[in-house]
Amino acid sequence: MSSPNVAVIGATGAVGQVALQILEERAFPMNSLRLCASPSSVGKKITFRGVEIEVETPTESLFKDTDIAFIAAGSSLSKIYAPLAASLDCIAIDKSSAFRMDPKVPLVVPEINANDIWAHEGIISVPNCSTTQMVMALSPLHDVNPIRRVVVDTYQSVSGTGKAAMEELQVQSSQILEGLPIKPEAYPHQIAFNALPQVETFLDDGYTTEERKMRDETRKILHSDSINISATCVRIPVPISHSEALHIEFEKPMSPSEARSLLSSFSGATVLDDPFDSKYPLASSATGRDDVFVGRIRADDSHPNGLVMWVVSDNLRKGAATNGIQIAEEIINKDHSA
Repeated sequence: MSSPNVAVIGATGAVGQVALQILEERAFPMNSLRLCASPSSVGKKITFRGVEIEVETPTESLFKDTDIAFIAAGSSLSKIYAPLAASLDCIAIDKSSAFRMDPKVPLVVPEINANDIWAHEGIISVPNCSTTQMVMALSPLHDVNPIRRVVVDTYQSVSGTGKAAMEELQVQSSQILEGLPIKPEAYPHQIAFNALPQVETFLDDGYTTEERKMRDETRKILHSDSINISATCVRIPVPISHSEALHIEFEKPMSPSEARSLLSSFSGATVLDDPFDSKYPLASSATGRDDVFVGRIRADDSHPNGLVMWVVSDNLRKGAATNGIQIAEEIINKDHSA
């Protein structure tokens, strides 16, 4: 499969649009590309590598002619299209939460657990965006000093909700500055000039589904059910890129300098840590980049085995599209070398 036939399902959405951009940037090898979206977008044309491609509806015939399908269309549609693709020998790389905790479906961040890809039965899941950047910071540290507990607070951009939320933030910001009334639609409350301690829906225990994903997905990716994780996820008025404060407890002490060294040598991570010169990761500077940025690495003065750090990543790229494309690249590279 050195030059696969590729399809992008959800090609007109926020993640789908970024996926097309990254496929171009990385010169992803392919024999053909087909683009699919909702009925309202069918017939639209999207330019890719200088060629206009008409958006179509996903069909059984399409999957029969496709080797790899990137699915970024939401859980309800993933539950339909991913199994259909797999049944027709098309590998589905799915961004939704539909299959992440299915024991038969690998949940993959290639820098961490690329070998899990080869256990797939036609479907491979991409983790939640907030999980991905956290495990990218945890993995190189956990490999040398097992992690016992993580308390994480997230500051998540509106692009995690989609295009409509991004537009709502822009409109609300203008309306508030002009003294006009606003009407929240994407969120239960005003998002402009505000912070909402709710990302996704609440569960009976008071946590949200987003917070639960961060616990369960991290354990699966790191192959460690013993890590205790407590998350509080907050939506903030930032267009793109999520930020996270991590409070990590290890089995034994780890110095900030050791953590910096481990993270600096880890593929896909960039350490930006000179706080006295105001150098630390920012959502604005992470946007449009694929690395996960880590800074403000310091000892946790409340625990002898603890570290605290600040982690920022573009949630549409490494948190979604880039990670999926990296999975496909692993598949192509292995097939090519076999």
